[in-house]
Amino acid sequence: MTPSVFFLLSQLVSLALKGETWLAAGLVATVAGGLSGRRRLATGAGVVTLVAFLTIGLFPVGELILRGQEGAFPPVSAPDSLDGIVVLGGVEDPRATAFWGQPQINDAAERLTAAAALALAHPQARLVFSGGSGRLSTGLFTDPPLPGVALDFFTALGIDPARVTWESRSRNTAENARFAYEESAPQPGETWLLVTSAFHMGRALASFSAVGWDTIRPYPVDFRTGEFRTGISWNLPRNLGRLNVALNEAVGRLAYRLLGR
Repeated sequence: MTPSVFFLLSQLVSLALKGETWLAAGLVATVAGGLSGRRRLATGAGVVTLVAFLTIGLFPVGELILRGQEGAFPPVSAPDSLDGIVVLGGVEDPRATAFWGQPQINDAAERLTAAAALALAHPQARLVFSGGSGRLSTGLFTDPPLPGVALDFFTALGIDPARVTWESRSRNTAENARFAYEESAPQPGETWLLVTSAFHMGRALASFSAVGWDTIRPYPVDFRTGEFRTGISWNLPRNLGRLNVALNEAVGRLAYRLLGR
């Protein structure tokens, strides 16, 4: 499977895995059944959709899955000596950045803040940011130039831009690993850290190992779960968002494992 085909399929699967996609499909089936006079279809689809809607809104199902993914990579301390830092993308908001002319970042901001803290604490270490555009339109339509959000962020904190390598070709984790390895060219005995979200670290490390960089050390950040509290409460946006992240990562890990990525 070529990288472009893999990228296209992964984007379509990611869209299909979203909880809101299934809820919308349930609503469509309910309405279609009602309009066509198929009462059993309308009733069945409506009941299933309502149950799913209430379950997601009331219970932290996604958080339970996400906790297991994050728990495999608890926070670690940085080594005393550090030769390089690789931080994975997915943290930028290119559309808002291009519109407002100011670096805008999303929920994974800790990837940049942690990498910047490491770079400032280890001024001799190289800093490699690996992250191109992961949008479905990439390679299919004409996208505006990807803003250098990470580079602007690091520079604003006083990090010399000459230390920063911006790898902007990658569209997914497998390409992050391949292109970051090529750009970094790590030498035997060097100490490098991989900075990415804790829930994503397992797949990222496997991808880096697959390209031959199995000595890079994990530095997980962006932990999204907290102390689990009993009881139920209504929080559909939070629960749906975490469920989407957890399911996407679980299926991504499985696909990467099967394809040797």
